[in-house]
Amino acid sequence: MINFENTEIAFAYRFNGELSKAKFLFNTVASPLVVRLGSGLLKLAAFLHIPISWAVKPTIFKHFVGGESLKECQPVVATLARYNVRSILDYSVEGKSSPKEMERAFNEILSSVAFAASNPNVVFSVFKPTGLIDVNVLTLVSEGKLLSELQQEQYNLFLSRVDTLCSAAAESGKPILIDAEDSWYQKALDEVIESMMAKYNTQRAVVFNTLQMYRTDRFSYLKAAHKRAQEKGYILGMKYVRGAYMEKERVRAVQMGYISPICETKAATDKNFNEAIKYSVSNIDTITTFCGTHNQDSVNYLVCLMDSNGIAPSDSRIYFSQLYGMSDNLSFNLAAAGYNVAKYVPYGPVKHVMPYLIRRAEENTSVKGQTGRELALIKTEIRRRRTAR
Repeated sequence: MINFENTEIAFAYRFNGELSKAKFLFNTVASPLVVRLGSGLLKLAAFLHIPISWAVKPTIFKHFVGGESLKECQPVVATLARYNVRSILDYSVEGKSSPKEMERAFNEILSSVAFAASNPNVVFSVFKPTGLIDVNVLTLVSEGKLLSELQQEQYNLFLSRVDTLCSAAAESGKPILIDAEDSWYQKALDEVIESMMAKYNTQRAVVFNTLQMYRTDRFSYLKAAHKRAQEKGYILGMKYVRGAYMEKERVRAVQMGYISPICETKAATDKNFNEAIKYSVSNIDTITTFCGTHNQDSVNYLVCLMDSNGIAPSDSRIYFSQLYGMSDNLSFNLAAAGYNVAKYVPYGPVKHVMPYLIRRAEENTSVKGQTGRELALIKTEIRRRRTAR
């Protein structure tokens, strides 16, 4: 059994000063009022184009983000690798919808695929589909509606770009993760991603879909997708997360008058997540698993499943992952025990990564026990280092 309370291993890569800053940061985000005020000020500053990099970059940005560019991320990648933790560099610029901005995002993602190919410590590339296409087009496709000529051109360009990214990943030898999106246009994405798997996953999992297991239908989708993959002769690549848009999904369901696609309780979501993991492990020859979670119980569950099924910790068909700056007790203790671990390392210009940073602050405030766990572990390690002097 892995000891996830071992803070010496968890924070070995952090200097004393970095731990002190992390303690201050998590103490700050422990206050919902401070987070609300801070988030509001950051949004206002962005709207008014007030320079804030000087305040943000050495604090919350440095803790949760690898850098402003791929080059700036190199020291973070190298540091993590010294502890057998690999990296996934995620271009986290959001909310850009003009053709020029989408082209810029596409080119940056393509550069990240090339960067992964050249760096043995970057083991996956990743992209968010809505950075490459208008969500309204995806919604129409998901609903089976006809597209206008312009919309069809946009959709065809999207398909071409997705294929280019997946092809580049296949040639690089490094898999590519495709993030999940809102439920009302995920159907179109599922279909595109499955077509990419059929094309590139014939020998191994190159293309990965992402399943948000807080959705009531995702486990049944997994089994149906697996059946289609077996019939067509390709390997399923699946990244499992709990989900990030719960309130948004529930509000829309009420407004539009349909049954919410989100599990009613956290326990139901946890059950869904663990059932999907178990199903994947039971079909390891035809499903490659990427377990993206900060939930220690689910991590332990997968570790036990691997052990009981005689699967080696280093088996390349199973990867664990957590966000950079969070749950180091999981990432580094897993890596020390020989499991495959990759940190999701966001990057991008400070002003464009602000939505991501605001979500991290709000998440650590709202997720029950998240800030408390992080703080307790950091304080434990600070005390340990003081007594070890």
